[in-house]
Amino acid sequence: SVAQVHAAELADGRQVVVKVLRPQVEQRIATDLALLRTLGGLAQRYMPDAERIQPLELVAEIERTLRDELDLQREGANASLLRRNFADSPDLQVPEVIWELSGDRVLTLERVYGIASDDIAALDAAGVDRRKLATKGVRLFYEQVFRDNFFHADAHAGNIWVDSDPSRKSNPRFIALDFGIMGQLSQEDQYYLAENFMAIFN
Repeated sequence: SVAQVHAAELADGRQVVVKVLRPQVEQRIATDLALLRTLGGLAQRYMPDAERIQPLELVAEIERTLRDELDLQREGANASLLRRNFADSPDLQVPEVIWELSGDRVLTLERVYGIASDDIAALDAAGVDRRKLATKGVRLFYEQVFRDNFFHADAHAGNIWVDSDPSRKSNPRFIALDFGIMGQLSQEDQYYLAENFMAIFN
């Protein structure tokens, strides 16, 4: 983890969360990346399947991802763009960035409440319509990838919640969190993905 997240209350009473980079995290990551580059170089030289696997390319991709995650101002911009893309959507909530209290090492967001998307027992206890939720999940994925070409690329259950508001159980809504890793696809990759999805559903 490169950051810690703390709940807070602003002077005007708004509930927020404050994400703060861990001390000296940049130096620790630089050390780890130097080691990875060395190992990648050895793998590139001596591994039988190195041409296909391209270890140094993998290390470079890890480095790019980590550099992006260390810039919380960039993460805030990602959150703001995703929020704008789904501003009128009943299916996805994206917390608002409090820009006056954010920077490259600190990100302040509106606090949201929900249930982890893989907590089936809690979803059932809350009366959430899981069939409708699943349908919305597929639609949201398509909208992010094919309509906007800007999608959440770290969509595990810790980052994707379901709104816990009892009034939404028959019309559930997802909540997106943690916008450090976002994705975009070339037209060729979009076409390839669409072809494979069509093959699955046919």
